[in-house]
Amino acid sequence: MKKMNNNNSLTAFVLAFVDELIKVNVTDVVISPGSRSTPMAMIMAEHPMMNVYVNIDERSAAFFALGIAKSKRKPVAILCTSGTAAANYMPAIVEAYYSRVPLIVLTADRPHELRDIGAPQAINQIGLFGEYTKWFAEMAIPEDTPEMLNYVRTFASRASGTAMQAPKGPVHLNFPFREPLVPLMEAIEHHDQGSYVNVTIGAPSLTTNQYDSIHDRIAAKKKGLIICGAIDDPSFAEAVIELAEKLQYPIFADPLSQLRSGHHNKELIIDSYDTILRNKQILQLYKPEVIIRFGEMPVSKALTLYIKQLDHIDHIVIDGGGGWREPTLSASDMIHCDEVNFCSGLSDVIKELNNKSHWVTQWIEMNAMIKSIWNGLEYEEDLFEGKVFSELTKTLPYNTTLFVGNSMPIRDLDSFFLTNDKSIRVLANRGANGIDGIVSTALGASIKCSPLVLVIGDLSFYHDLNGLLAAKMHKLNMTIIVINNDGGGIFSFLPQAQHQNHFETLFGTPLGLDYEYVVNMYDGEFNRVTKWNDFREKVQQSIHTDGLSVIELTTDRTKNVEMHRSLWNMAVAEIDAFLGVDHEN
Repeated sequence: MKKMNNNNSLTAFVLAFVDELIKVNVTDVVISPGSRSTPMAMIMAEHPMMNVYVNIDERSAAFFALGIAKSKRKPVAILCTSGTAAANYMPAIVEAYYSRVPLIVLTADRPHELRDIGAPQAINQIGLFGEYTKWFAEMAIPEDTPEMLNYVRTFASRASGTAMQAPKGPVHLNFPFREPLVPLMEAIEHHDQGSYVNVTIGAPSLTTNQYDSIHDRIAAKKKGLIICGAIDDPSFAEAVIELAEKLQYPIFADPLSQLRSGHHNKELIIDSYDTILRNKQILQLYKPEVIIRFGEMPVSKALTLYIKQLDHIDHIVIDGGGGWREPTLSASDMIHCDEVNFCSGLSDVIKELNNKSHWVTQWIEMNAMIKSIWNGLEYEEDLFEGKVFSELTKTLPYNTTLFVGNSMPIRDLDSFFLTNDKSIRVLANRGANGIDGIVSTALGASIKCSPLVLVIGDLSFYHDLNGLLAAKMHKLNMTIIVINNDGGGIFSFLPQAQHQNHFETLFGTPLGLDYEYVVNMYDGEFNRVTKWNDFREKVQQSIHTDGLSVIELTTDRTKNVEMHRSLWNMAVAEIDAFLGVDHEN
């Protein structure tokens, strides 16, 4: 009788929690199999409105959920059993924390009497993820009293609300479950039961007086820049374009700002700033009086160095998440305001429009010059890694999602993915900038975003080969472009490359793997291309074919560095000519 009572309590308690998640629009969960999480897993699988994805490897599962949450812009739950299963969530939770992606982490646990006494599969899960979750709660032992059912419903609503509150991020609920663990499935009824809490989240804004004050400071400053890093808000583009047009400030648009692709006016978008800023004369001759910056810090190192050498200017950083994303240590103002609200609010107080100045026209002309060079690139015989993105810009259909791996791919994206009207959404894991979990994250995003193309390096691909199982299990459609230079290509650009004695062992790390066998194992189609015509054909074919498709380009690390540097030198010389610089005198 006691076990039956425990079963009743367990069933009612967990059902109330799951039912409440549905009510607050948490309808996706990624579950990794395990015993202690049985009651939650079974009830979630039974709920008709819950989308359940099983992912066996907890590390991949968490990144998979990260991808779903990133693409849908709403919380996604992950569920695992007790012990080291939960510890495997850590890399994805770190990424979610820094990239501000809402996750609801649900870990099953041994009850209190089985902790710290040598019971199997029991580790200390209290605050397991430390500062990388916004909120942690150790849940009560299940009971089915009205008060406890309201308690568990409230915590479900609070978890979702906290995950979505700026800055968005992961929350962690730890559930201790006593045996028997199998719920009373025949007693489950999905209907509106009990009370629940609606969490309403507003977007922070400034007062009219505050907008007036900012405008008074910058109104007379014609040499301004708007810098946009990663920001994934569909309403941001039009708002920031309107502000830029009123101020007549050029916009340095990181590819993750979503400003390089779409139907908005792109006259003021500077997409080749990373290349322009490699010219040392620019650093001396083109110093802004004011910078307004939105989103994460852009990928470009040249831009970071440019900002760092500017002294005594208004450098205004807008962060709707209330954080401190300012690694240059040069901000004059940190403004915690929703980015769209800020653009609209400041635009509204600007009564007199700036005229197009010499400052803005010169940035536009230099940008056009670099784009002309890039667009004229041939390299038809050489698989130059940077050309992948210029080819994709032309090849991808409208409304494609382009997911990009870290290290060299994201940097080549910055240089060679230029403005277009195709509304290509660009995603990446730039919170912690790691190369792990990229495949799983992209596969998760592919559930919402289709077609989706992932561009990734061979080492990063190797890091997450387990993630390919999700494509097979859930019949997902995705194209993966693997740039295989047999190692860590980015290290060839760094000072370590000058020390050849141990470079290959410690940094180049060639793997010599043939990924065709792995792709076949997961029922994917594998193609290795050696010419750009083949590349274009295979990309177009894969996008219109269901299932997993992997296209591999084999490149040479040393030759790739030479081609990059040759192009940068060509661009620097063109900028010198534009500026009238004579190196012989």
